[in-house]
Amino acid sequence: MSTSRDSTSCAEDDTSRAELAAVAAVGADRTVLPRALTSPNTLAVVAVTLAGIGAFFNLYATQPILPLLEQLFHTTKAGAGRTVSAATLGVAISAPFAGALAERVGRRRIIVLSIFLLSLPTVLAATAGSLSQLVFWRFLQGVAMPGVFAVTMGYISEEWPRTRVAQVMSIYVAGTVLGGFLGRMFTGVAATHQVLPYVQPSWRVGFVIIGLCDVIFGVLLWRWLPPDSPIASDGHEPGKLLVHLRNPQLLATYAVGFNVLFSLVGTFTYITFYLADPPFNLSPAALSLIFTVYLVGLVVTPLGGVLIARVGSRAALIAAVSASACGILLTLVPHLAAVMVGLVLCSSGVFVCQSASASYIHRQAHSGGRAAASGLYVMFYYIGGSFAGIVPGLLWHLGGWKSCVALILLVQLITVSIAGSIWQGKKA
Repeated sequence: MSTSRDSTSCAEDDTSRAELAAVAAVGADRTVLPRALTSPNTLAVVAVTLAGIGAFFNLYATQPILPLLEQLFHTTKAGAGRTVSAATLGVAISAPFAGALAERVGRRRIIVLSIFLLSLPTVLAATAGSLSQLVFWRFLQGVAMPGVFAVTMGYISEEWPRTRVAQVMSIYVAGTVLGGFLGRMFTGVAATHQVLPYVQPSWRVGFVIIGLCDVIFGVLLWRWLPPDSPIASDGHEPGKLLVHLRNPQLLATYAVGFNVLFSLVGTFTYITFYLADPPFNLSPAALSLIFTVYLVGLVVTPLGGVLIARVGSRAALIAAVSASACGILLTLVPHLAAVMVGLVLCSSGVFVCQSASASYIHRQAHSGGRAAASGLYVMFYYIGGSFAGIVPGLLWHLGGWKSCVALILLVQLITVSIAGSIWQGKKA
């Protein structure tokens, strides 16, 4: 087995440096190939990709229909934004526990169980008769999600050898990008177009479709995801969490994650209100199409790994945040084409930031504790998203979209300051 691994490493020598920089050197102490690398390797990669797609189907599903929800439930923009922040808050609360639990009972078991559980509040969200009910079901969706995507990150890091981790992680992240786009598309199109025979257009139809997809993906994950290998663990998950929280490098990365998602959610949540008003006047279906800019991430994410390999995580993050800042400024131009270009820059910058953070956090966390470290990162990351679902809306009355842009630029400046001053190391 070790001979097979050596030959694989030689064959991939030209790309290993880029792969290592994208996600960090993990599993270097393995003496055998993990199960996920054996004959069903292709199905294993497909399975983790489906995990990313399935979780992110759900997370931002209400973004393109926020102006519609504002009207239907007679609420404020910040009130409608709670349907986004409720989901991200649920993610933030459960993420560290999902990572710790996965290290105790097995990652595969948690991933499969979580995606089945996720289907329940997703379908029930379609029955919501009030905004409070919808927010409640969205919160429960968020609680179930980290068991899928946060644990999958740890699964990939532990189950593939270090020369393959970045490649598989990039495919997984591309899956999350595709899932985020499709989830928004389903709800936006279903709100204004008949997508099922004999069923009138409704945002509720989108949630039903997404819930059914969750069930299908759960079955496929159960069939295709290989069992995870035993990992070294001291059995004291709370202690591991405290160790991670005492690491200033990890704390800085958690703060970066908070700010990165704050910028992304703040942008793509409140841009819908901006584009629903004159001079754009976009419908929910048209608003869902603006999220096609996320598909650029399918190309940007692998390229981001190459950039990180060449210049390091810190320099790549600073460049990515700078591009994102230029993009958010472009959205102020009152032409849809300029806004779309700006959103491409914003989203692409965030994807590179995410890869840079993943690279840095896995380099700082030790094997056996990476799932817990990833869980904490996801917690802070989505706490940032929770704040972004509400705070920009509270500032809307000060200057509309311009107020949101100013706030997001401030957060991005703080992000660059943190990474530039605290991240350390030759590959930082």
